[in-house]
Amino acid sequence: MLSLIVIIVLSYIIGSIPTSLWVGRVYKKIDLREHGSGNLGATNTFRILGWKAGAVVSLIDFIKGFTAAFYLSQLGYLVGDIPVILSGWETDVFVRIVAGMFAVVGHMYPFLAGFKGGKGALTACGMLYGIEPISISLALVVFLIILFSTRYVSLASMISTLSYPLFLLILRYIIGVSYVDGSLIVITSVIAAGIVIKHHGNIKRLMEGTESRIQSFAPSKGRINEEKAT
Repeated sequence: MLSLIVIIVLSYIIGSIPTSLWVGRVYKKIDLREHGSGNLGATNTFRILGWKAGAVVSLIDFIKGFTAAFYLSQLGYLVGDIPVILSGWETDVFVRIVAGMFAVVGHMYPFLAGFKGGKGALTACGMLYGIEPISISLALVVFLIILFSTRYVSLASMISTLSYPLFLLILRYIIGVSYVDGSLIVITSVIAAGIVIKHHGNIKRLMEGTESRIQSFAPSKGRINEEKAT
């Protein structure tokens, strides 16, 4: 049981790495919390710093979730004290989910950035690739289709996030893929709901027609200069 606590703590710490904050300071010597939406995530990085910085942030945020779910989750088996959580649930899958989930929580509420972070979609994506790659690959296709058809990153994130547990249900109960564990469906549905709730501001702006679209992949130099001037 002690190792499960260690896994949770380490996963949260890795998730708490404020990638976009550090990249903003290195790349443009700015604090992203003071620009654009103020959100410490890949979307705001793309808008303010451009595609290169956005790609770096996206990759690292993805790796945070993958590392927690695929690697840190295995620490307990090195010492052999991971308990059986619930009868009928695969312990290995459950521990992977818990590790990845706390990486997502760390990304959303990073202690290294005053507990104000991103919205967790990419870190959750990395987590899910470390658990079950087929459904998350399909969800990624959904993300790209929505992104390039609407230019709304937030909308693409929410729809693809909600599509993931639906793909799991299809794999398990329609196609009959046995390794899709019940715990994965239940907990990822909760995570998906949490990520959508975290997007409440984006949902309001989408309904009002004021949500920002990705117009180009170049840094928003004019926006940074304008914000500094004000």
